[in-house]
Amino acid sequence: MKNSVKPKKNLGQHFLRDLNIARNIVDLLSWHGNPSLLVEIGPGTGVLTQYLLDQPGRPLLAMDVDQESVDYLQANFPMNRDRFVLQDFLRWSPKEAGFDRISVIGNFPYNISSQIFFHILEMEAEVCEVVCMLQREVARRIASGPGSKEYGILSVLLQSRYAIKYAFTVDEHVFNPPPKVKSGVIRLELIEGKVLPCKFSNLVKLVKQAFNMRRKTLRNALKPIGIPPSMAKDSLLDKRAEELSVLEFETLTSLYEREGLMKV
Repeated sequence: MKNSVKPKKNLGQHFLRDLNIARNIVDLLSWHGNPSLLVEIGPGTGVLTQYLLDQPGRPLLAMDVDQESVDYLQANFPMNRDRFVLQDFLRWSPKEAGFDRISVIGNFPYNISSQIFFHILEMEAEVCEVVCMLQREVARRIASGPGSKEYGILSVLLQSRYAIKYAFTVDEHVFNPPPKVKSGVIRLELIEGKVLPCKFSNLVKLVKQAFNMRRKTLRNALKPIGIPPSMAKDSLLDKRAEELSVLEFETLTSLYEREGLMKV
């Protein structure tokens, strides 16, 4: 049986050591929407996994890109060794694995946390719920609302699909090795039944364009994709991206589609 796993800097590994915090993270998981599978990203040494395995009848797939971690988990949880796989979540498709609805949990590596969320947004299968720990700055950004400097692309795109709650902050000293910043734990719950008034890929395009030039008004920031004739004098375009609500971004994208500035 393997006794430990060496944290690898190139993989952004910071292993949580505090069992109370691990339990509190797992307790945030509600299995919203009765998903057919729970995916743990980066189980590492299994500090979260041990509590996830305590829930009978709830299928778990724990995936890690670190072979040492997978070997350690398979050795220390021999009755569940088939639940631990060497797999990159960013290259994994739940549809191809036969699942239509999943939940996600994990201590996300700081260096790919944004990529993980964009992958979740692009998945064909429904991700019903996400409970995760990541860099506090990113966690706050995702949960922030309009009018804040933290409000950005991920805030709008994730909030268009999820109700998001910032749960709590985690100090550096409870990790091995300690990261240089604090961590934040957030929970995302799918807004069931919501129908976007626009194509999601068009919302992504417009939001990215608006925030890539966030110091400019929308009238200037959106010029590369055109200004709808009906909005030529609309005061909404005199605002900056960080001032628009998620609903306003959705409505604006829908208008772009109706006026033929974006393909549907």
